[in-house]
Amino acid sequence: MLLGVLGAIAGSFLATIAVRWPQERSVLRGRSACDGCARTLRARDLVPLLSWAVARGRCRACGTRIDARHPGIEAGCAAIGVASALAAPGPAGMAGAVFGWLLLTLAVMDARDFWLPDALTLALGLGGVASSLIAPPEPTDRLIGGVAGFALLWLVAAGYRAWRGAEGMGGGDPKLFGGIGLWLGWRMLPPVLLVAGLVGLGWTLWRRWRGEAVARDDMMPLGTLMAIAAYPAWLVMVRHGP
Repeated sequence: MLLGVLGAIAGSFLATIAVRWPQERSVLRGRSACDGCARTLRARDLVPLLSWAVARGRCRACGTRIDARHPGIEAGCAAIGVASALAAPGPAGMAGAVFGWLLLTLAVMDARDFWLPDALTLALGLGGVASSLIAPPEPTDRLIGGVAGFALLWLVAAGYRAWRGAEGMGGGDPKLFGGIGLWLGWRMLPPVLLVAGLVGLGWTLWRRWRGEAVARDDMMPLGTLMAIAAYPAWLVMVRHGP
């Protein structure tokens, strides 16, 4: 499907953002190059997924393994594009795909670097406002969702800071939840938070089952958990209503 192809192409750029931005490397300047030997990549090296498969996941020149985030995000964006087109053909599906692509990028960055860039969370929020022109829920529900999502996690973070005298939540998490609210509306926020919590609990239990040491103060990428929960919530919403 067209959105699947577009997703793979968008994923190639978004993967570059996820890999380079936390390293303070330019995303827009200069030509694409190998992260290992800095060899300038040719067009044949930049075909989403196919180039990685043909090269067996390594640079053709130096043999350095290509960061798994590149094919992972490309494949994820392609799958999101197909799922969005099937759930809501037309402009609404395109909007949902953009929602999913941004969420995937933010999820990967938070999981790896515990960072939710303001520029991406702002883009997510603005996309939610713009998509109200072509898809449900109503703009009022979205606005309430945006304010409520941000305010809820901001208050939780402020309360924890006052109680424990330390930061318990990153500053990007309230912004991300507010952006999610601008896409899904306020009614979908409790299910998203519930599913995010269950996914986090499941991950913690999995780590304990594998014998890993788990402490109460271990950092958990809340943004990743919310992003994992938010896109399926959009799929449910467009198929069955908010």
